[in-house]
Amino acid sequence: MSSPTEVPAERGIEQNAAGGEPLPGPGTERIRGQSLWALLVAMAGTFMAIMDSFIVNVAVPSVQASLNATFAQVELAVSGYVLVYGLLLVTGGRLGDLFGARRLFLTGTAVFTLASLAAGLAGGPAALIAFRALQAVGAAMFYPQVLALLQTSFTGRARAIAFAVFGATIGLASIAGQVIGGLLIHLDLFGLGWRNVFLVNVPLGLLTLAGAARVLPAGRAAGRRARLDPAGVALLSTALLLLSVPLTFGHQAGWPAWTRISLIAAAPAAVAFLAWERALAACGGDPLVDPALFRRRAFAAGNALAVVFFAGNAGLFFVLTLQLQNGMGHSPIAAGLTFLPLAAAFALASLLGPRLEARIGHHVLTVGYAANAAGTLALLLTAWSAGSGLTGRLLLPALAVIGFGEGLGVSLLIGTALRGVPAEDAGAAGGVLETAVQIGMSLGVTVLGLVFSAALGGDHEAAADPNVHAGAFTVALAGNLVLALAALALLPALVRKRRVAARGH
Repeated sequence: MSSPTEVPAERGIEQNAAGGEPLPGPGTERIRGQSLWALLVAMAGTFMAIMDSFIVNVAVPSVQASLNATFAQVELAVSGYVLVYGLLLVTGGRLGDLFGARRLFLTGTAVFTLASLAAGLAGGPAALIAFRALQAVGAAMFYPQVLALLQTSFTGRARAIAFAVFGATIGLASIAGQVIGGLLIHLDLFGLGWRNVFLVNVPLGLLTLAGAARVLPAGRAAGRRARLDPAGVALLSTALLLLSVPLTFGHQAGWPAWTRISLIAAAPAAVAFLAWERALAACGGDPLVDPALFRRRAFAAGNALAVVFFAGNAGLFFVLTLQLQNGMGHSPIAAGLTFLPLAAAFALASLLGPRLEARIGHHVLTVGYAANAAGTLALLLTAWSAGSGLTGRLLLPALAVIGFGEGLGVSLLIGTALRGVPAEDAGAAGGVLETAVQIGMSLGVTVLGLVFSAALGGDHEAAADPNVHAGAFTVALAGNLVLALAALALLPALVRKRRVAARGH
């Protein structure tokens, strides 16, 4: 394998925005050689970050028993990862813009791998919570660099293929997290039980580090003095904390007054952040997020669509898992395997997306989001008609349709939202988009979880009744259908931008 500075002179190779190292094969029709290896390394990082958001869920009972932890402590170990990860994504992306995506990818992967090892060896709940938070710090450092590398290293059809592979990786990792987590606990390799859920990241992380050091393009992503925006970091972190903490812990805490106050305060905090960024940009400063990004219609529309779409995606995963395990008595492994048709269809559609886009253009997005809504409607009708007789097998056709629609929609959404973003802002833009995804997921789990819980009622005996569970699941799916239709309604803003861009070229 050649080193990053020995890339063959293929047609369309472009220079880094700073005039640094050549980026591997950006304009080629096929991804091959150095470009292929760089893509595989980036996808390994993507797989780790996404899988770790899900893999711990099935280990909760084992962790609680082994460490003699309270449920609140275990919940903090699970939710704390998502919370810290979401808080630091934009900052991690901006650091990549200033110091280089390769450097941040390597540093973040090293932090994530070491934290995974420490979490697997944790002797108590406090240590586990701390090392999970450190894992999130590492993931927030390296994950935005994946989007930046895809954005700056590929163009044309190669770029579409790269984002398609990225979308397929997301779908597979989200399901693999639940299935692999259950299998690792069930197999109890080396007698380590739940610890394998964290230790599995160590060999994967080391391989990713070795590959990244070898094939990722070197050099800084921006030819300017490295300046971070500490006030912007503080204001954005405050706004995200005020929003994320009550969404993460409010339901379990019973929604006390502080959660409502925090949610209300998040809006003025976000306004203060945006005002500061505009003022800093106006006086020639270096904002954390360039306000000009949001004047790009595709970027603004893509972020709004990401919030709504991923609210439905995460909300569906959450309520379906509750129904499968609590309502239908499935084991964690069986529940995870029920999602396999969705994951397979997601991966297939992600890989077919570039070919379909080449044939029917922007209409492929409409097909994807319409299929997602149609599949959600089919799932709702299946649950409503089956009632307490609902089985996992009955759900599979509708889940496959949903997976196919989501697979077409996700990679094309991300690629379209980031199209045209300047290379010097690619990391921050990727961080903003992934933050929108995280906000949407938190909102979806919270809102649809509340709908599901309210439909179950407070009577524990009634909640144990399969008919009551089936009814609550149906009500929650109705809410999910509203989100799927809302995503479809938002799509024209993205599609119109694609038409304008196409005419411009």
